[in-house]
Amino acid sequence: MDIFKKKAEVAMTAEREKNAAATNSVFSALGLVAMKLVVGVSTGSLGILAEAAHSGLDLVAAAVTFFAVRESAKPADREHRYGHGKVENLSALFETFLLLLTCVWIGYESIHRLVLGKVDVSVTFWSFAVMGISILVDISRSRMLYRVAKKHKSQALEADALHFSTDIWSSAVVIAGLACVALSDMIPNGDFLHYADAIAALCVAVIVVQVSVKLGMRTISALLDEAPAGLYAKVIAVAAKVPGVINCHRVRIRPSGAQVFIDMHVLMDSGLSLKEAHALTTAVEKVIRAVEPGADVTVHPEPK
Repeated sequence: MDIFKKKAEVAMTAEREKNAAATNSVFSALGLVAMKLVVGVSTGSLGILAEAAHSGLDLVAAAVTFFAVRESAKPADREHRYGHGKVENLSALFETFLLLLTCVWIGYESIHRLVLGKVDVSVTFWSFAVMGISILVDISRSRMLYRVAKKHKSQALEADALHFSTDIWSSAVVIAGLACVALSDMIPNGDFLHYADAIAALCVAVIVVQVSVKLGMRTISALLDEAPAGLYAKVIAVAAKVPGVINCHRVRIRPSGAQVFIDMHVLMDSGLSLKEAHALTTAVEKVIRAVEPGADVTVHPEPK
């Protein structure tokens, strides 16, 4: 009973830490959206408005992640025998679509401004201040999310962290664009620098596309039950080394959120008693969990 109690306590701690990280992410995104919208509208900067749109979809993604983390923590039931871990994978896929939607809008507006020609952009102290604050906030929350995601193997939180780490680079690109616009008024024949804001917005779109493709491929792999790289070979290798194991086959690995399910058949001596066969399967499960901690392992014994 102590073992089950300890597992329950670990699960409760993990759920509490994941929920806290997801909640913090939602409020951080909300604050950044408000700041960027105010400054972007007041200055007319497409770069900042593009970042506001990016952060707005990040806010939606953070809210979806918050929901996904709570749902994925629910235990298995009659309809969901493998638990609700796939909710996290679906959340990451939804975030991918949101990112691609951001790219379409930013790309359209950037090209529209470049075709029309010079568009007045008012660069003020607040233009740089809001983007600087954005970078500091994104550094802080991306580190927090990565730490919790790695600790609890949460794909939803990892996707959220990837969003915000990308925001750091895109914000830096926008700052560079604003700096060029500011310099255009100081340099003779520097009107061409006014295009820097729209070009910076296009750079943001390119960055977001790269992240979307990477995140989308990983999410689809998880939804298609693709086993973690190298895990199949490791499971076979450690199981075969257990004394008494003649052969292991029909190994199936299925990731679901933070949980990994491993089923396998083990060939053993037919002369073993039921107690001995049970002890052998328990030993196999133990060495597999040493390779993949926290895995749900089922070993089916077969007589030779």
